[in-house]
This record gives sequence, C-alpha cells and structure tokens, in this order.
Amino acid sequence: MSLEAFVRDVRDRGILGVPAQRVVEVPPQSPVYGELSARLRPSTAEALARAGIGRLYRHQAAAIDAALGGRDVVLATGTNSGKSLAYQVPALEALAGEPSARALLLFPTKALAQDQLGKLQSLAPPGVHCATYDGDTPPQHRAAIRRNAHVVLTNPDMLHVGILPNHDLWGKFLKSLRLIVLDEMHVYRGVFGSHVASVLWRLLRLCEWYGSRPQIVAASATIANPLRAFWLLTGRQAQLVRDDASVKGRRWFVFWSPPIVDGEMERSPSVATAWLLAALASAGIRTLAFSRSRGGAEVVLRRARRAAASSGLLDPSKLESYRAGYSPAERRQIEQALFRGDVLGLSSTNAMELGVDVGGLDAVILNGYPGSVASFWQQAGRAGRGGRDGLVLFVAHADALDQFLCREPERLLQAESESVALNPENPVILGRQLCCAAHERPLSPSELAERGESALRTAEELEQEGSLRFTAGRFFHPRHEPPAQSVDIRGAGGDQVVLLAGGQPIGTMETWRAPRQAHPGAVYLHRDAVYECVELNLEARVARLEPSDTGMLTQALAQTSIEILAESDAGPWGPWTAKIGALRVTDQVVGYRYYPFEGSGPQGELPLDLPPTSYETIGVWLEMPPLEEPETVGALHGLEHALLAVGPLLAGCDRADLGSSWYTVFPETMRAELFVFDQIPGGVGLCTELFHQRAAWASAAAQLLSACRCAEGCPACLLSPRCPASNASLSKAGAVSLLRRLLEGGGAGRIRTAE
Repeated sequence: MSLEAFVRDVRDRGILGVPAQRVVEVPPQSPVYGELSARLRPSTAEALARAGIGRLYRHQAAAIDAALGGRDVVLATGTNSGKSLAYQVPALEALAGEPSARALLLFPTKALAQDQLGKLQSLAPPGVHCATYDGDTPPQHRAAIRRNAHVVLTNPDMLHVGILPNHDLWGKFLKSLRLIVLDEMHVYRGVFGSHVASVLWRLLRLCEWYGSRPQIVAASATIANPLRAFWLLTGRQAQLVRDDASVKGRRWFVFWSPPIVDGEMERSPSVATAWLLAALASAGIRTLAFSRSRGGAEVVLRRARRAAASSGLLDPSKLESYRAGYSPAERRQIEQALFRGDVLGLSSTNAMELGVDVGGLDAVILNGYPGSVASFWQQAGRAGRGGRDGLVLFVAHADALDQFLCREPERLLQAESESVALNPENPVILGRQLCCAAHERPLSPSELAERGESALRTAEELEQEGSLRFTAGRFFHPRHEPPAQSVDIRGAGGDQVVLLAGGQPIGTMETWRAPRQAHPGAVYLHRDAVYECVELNLEARVARLEPSDTGMLTQALAQTSIEILAESDAGPWGPWTAKIGALRVTDQVVGYRYYPFEGSGPQGELPLDLPPTSYETIGVWLEMPPLEEPETVGALHGLEHALLAVGPLLAGCDRADLGSSWYTVFPETMRAELFVFDQIPGGVGLCTELFHQRAAWASAAAQLLSACRCAEGCPACLLSPRCPASNASLSKAGAVSLLRRLLEGGGAGRIRTAE
C-alpha cells in the first residue's frame, strides 16, 4: 500500500473506526542552490565529489562561507536539510591547511556521534584520523585517540567527566584545537543546557590556557532564539544562517485521538500506536513510532508484535524497539537492521529523534506530544527524508495539551518553534560547575567576574562552606578527586538519593525530586524491570526498592505553598499585574494515585505522610484583587489549569518542568495570586519565557477552553491528572471570563468558540 492510499483510507474510514480530527497535506518544496564565494582546497573539493555532492543548498553555501571567513556560525534549519556539511567542510579545510590542527565535534547522543563518524571518515582524505571518544570507547584505545586523532567526536557528558578533568593528557590536542562543533544545539535547553554552558566555558578557558582560541560552528533545528541560545551556551556572538533551501517531499500530517467517554479514553493511545505500527509495517511502509517513555516504547512493541502475529500479515521479528539502556552492540545491531530493511517497524523513545541515518523511513507515529515544537519537527522529519513523501501520525493522549494540539494543529504546523530556555546562572548548577572548573585550574576573581554576575558570589559562598579554598588570590578545589564524577549534567544537581534494589544501587535521584518519585508505594521502571519503593529515608538519602509484578504506574499528589523572595520585573496583564522573581516553593506529598500500565484513568488513591521539602526557584505570578465568592474560586482554579496546560508549548519544556499554585487571598499581599514556577531548583529560564509571552500564553489558554465543545470542563481542556484537589471546584466559564480580561488590550486576538 502506498502512503497516499493509506491517507485516503484514513480519510474514508478513520483509524480503528474513529475519524481523524484533521488531515493536513503539506506540498513539496523545490531546492534552491547556492555558490561558495571561497575557493575550496583540492582535497576538500575531491572529497565532496567522491561523496556525490555536486551542488550545495543556498543555506549550506552561506554557512560554509561564513565559517571559512573565520566567524562563529549558527545554522538553524529543518531536519534533513544537510546541516552537517556546514561543519564538515570547515573541518576538512582546517585540517588541509594545518596538518597539526584538531577539531572537536560535540553531539548530544552516542548514536549520533557514531553515525557522523562514518560520514566523516568517508569524506576525510588519507592520513586524517577520526574517532569517537565516549563511554563506549574501549579503555585500551583511548590513549591512541588522544595522541593521533585529528577529529574527535564525543558528547558533553564525556567532555565533562572524561576529558576536562584529565586535560593534562589532552594538552597537545587542546593547544591545536581549531574548531568546536555543537550539533543539535536546540537540545541544550533546561537543566542539561544550563550545565553544558558551564562545560563549554570550562573547555574554552582551558583552550586559552593552552594557547588556542577555536572557532565554534553550531547546527540547530529551527528555534526562535538561535543567536541568544548560542550566546548563553558559549558567551560569543555568531553569524546566523536560517533560510532553509533544501528539497522537501510531500508530507501528510494526520491528527487523531481515541474517543474520550465519561472522562476516560475508550482505547489506550499506546495500544492504538501499536496497532498503527503493525498495520503500516504489514503494508510495507517503513515506520518509526515515538513514545514519551521507555516503558511506553516497550508496551508499543509488545502490543505491535501481538497484533502482527494475530493478523498473520507480518513476521513479528520485523518489529523492534530502541531506547537508552541498550548495550552499544544492541543499538548498532538495531540501527543496521533498520537501515537494511530487515526491520520494518521500530518503537522508540526520543533516542532515535536526532539525525541518526537509518535509511528511508516512510512514516512516523507520535505517541503523544513529545514536549516541544522543536522535538515535534525533529521526530516528524524522520519520515520522507530528502525528496521522498512522508506520513506523520499524531496520536493524542487524554491530556489537555495533546487534545488542544489535535484540535489546533496550526499551533505546530505554522507557528515558529519556541525559544530555547536555559540559565547558566542557576546557582545550584553553577556552584557544582565552579568546583569542577577549580579542580581543573584555580579560578581567579577576575575571570569569575567575566563569567557572569553571580559567579564570584557563588564561589565565595562555596569557599565559606568548604567546597572551595581561597589562597594566593585564587579559588582552589581542596580535594584530589575530580568533582565532575559526582555531577550529573542531565540533572539539576544537589544532594542525591541512592536507589537500592536488593542492596545494590541501580540509580540516583535528586533529593528534592525523591518525595514525588520515590515515595513508599511509588512504581519505578528501570530498563525492563519494574520496582516498587518500600522505604524512603531522606536523612540517609536512600530509597529501598523491591521487584514488583504490579500492572500499575503511580503519580504523587503534592500540596504546594509559596513564599515570594524577590521581585525582578513586573508589567500589566489585562487589568491586573504580572510579576516575575525568586520564590521559595515548599512541597508536601500527601498521597498518590495509581493507574493501569496500559490504561488512562486512575484506579484509586492512597494517602502518604511525608515531611515537606523546599527549594528556591524562579516563577511568574498574576496578582489580582481578593477573590472570595465560590464561583470566583472555581474561576481561579480553572485559570491555573488552563495556563499550566499550555505553558509547556510556549516555554518549550516538559509538563513536569512547570509547577503551579494559587491563593484566593495570599497572606503576604492580601490579594489573589496565581503562581507558575520552574519546578527545578534555581530555575532554568522557563518562566522568563512565559512572562515575556504572557499575551500569547493567555491567548493559547483561552483557545484551549473555548475550542472544546464540553460545557463544564473535561480531560481534553480543563481536567488534569496532576491536580491534588482531584479537579474539584473548577469553573470553565469562570476561567474563560478571567482569560477574556487578561486579553483586554493585549493585542492577542479574539477568543474563538467551538462551533
């Protein structure tokens, strides 16, 4: 069956007998080519000719010209637009012009680095040695790579923990380093991006120490703030190239949701995704299904294999899964099987999202909104690479944001990608990174002042607590062991709770997060195993787990209280006031709900008695006159749900990264207050984005409610499984009324209502 025939069948008969909400066809795009102003060296020109690259897209030529002119460059174009050439060509030119030159290429995943290694090796002339250096690199090969590799491909994690703490072994490489590449720059957001900014600062200060100043070339998906993101990550200004002139095939986008009846979905989205994966693969359509979690990806694979076996139309072994936690050999085996066509359907987490070349995929299924517009396009872009046609199926969950996007796909298809939010000044992250930097080379007060407003103050606080020592005009790390070993750059940092199963550690979790995710009764998934937490000891920082055969997942219920520490900015929001500043958030987990592993609705609720935990963060809040009448209480509660539902769409984050609270009369101000905050100690810039986009934020929330046909609120618009009050005292009409007031004079447009 062809893609066009499948789409026609969806239009006529729906999916599993249910009509699609929307089917959107995007026409193909013809390529626009450009010419290089610079003349390439013969070895580089020959390498491109061997690879069959006779012409460059206009954006490729512009980016390469800028890089060969010595400028730092950001190329921000769509998936499969040939961004790799923007750094491959400058790397080849640098190596051809200076045989001792070195290049360091950073990728967010091992799989992507491995994939790019093969492409670089095919382009590199004889005598140029390229190698990956990451956690999968055999120890016996590492010394030779440090000595001989002209191009090293790695990830920020290995740079942080394996290269920078051992920079004395890399001195020759760093002295000769001429080019740093940041591929998939849009991934460096939130906590991860805030850490990576400091890791890059540590790298650049060591390069300066060894006498080099490497050029930086970054490649990114389309984001709203590529130059600011580059500056936050590197401290440098860059030349931007963002006009995507690559060829695009025709693409169909199908937005579909299982029916919601009495507040619950009639069919699990994961089961529907599995059926679609099996059906498409059975028709010879090579398909990749993305799920939000490892457990979700495994559920989809099991269900899809079961569907294939029962239909008799497809060998179940033609379906596979792919996610973090697999061994390097397993990952390579699956990638090659998919590339060869031995696997026709793959169930994956976002581990397959980033640019790994797996050949010609025809269709992509998104099992729920992936968390950001950039991720949506990265995943969608895996279908129909080059000029081939592609199909994208969006399967919505019983979640207000998923349902909103299913009804309003233009929010994804026509809107500019959101900004990347990160905060290199996050005090928790910065403190741990300064300890790492001081271990590598003592820190002077002058370079700390250049690093940022809070760096010197943070170093002085670390010196007072004994984590750093100030002597001879420098801050030293007082211990021999490198602190990088204990700093997870994909977590916020701070004290860790060790997760023990059978007395053996199987993972760690930040202490502030543990009451929500490792409370007694919490279900914890680790690779293919399911565990239940039987004890959480915050004083000893230990959680004890036992294997479980439960078919349930859990979700903590927390009551949140807020203390305003400082106000940094304020502005009008409709007739009222919006403010942003520092908050102290105190959470107390009071219970948890449990859900079927493959279902959608909660099956019950159990109480908990845990001590409160507090952390400081950044938040935005709406200040209004006191509200006392019962109907206005429901309106404020509904407004909180609506703003929190669409907030991730504008902030570019996961739902779990934002928290909220509301007061009809806030004790500190004696006014009504609604708070939304970064649910990460220190904050990472999410609420800063929301504060500056508050008109668009209110407009999106208003459309979420008004476009839904329900009268009093439902899971598709207002009800939230995260609500600690079990969605009591909610007024949809009241929330819509408050949103209309917020949009008064805001220029955000009128509120449409469902027909």
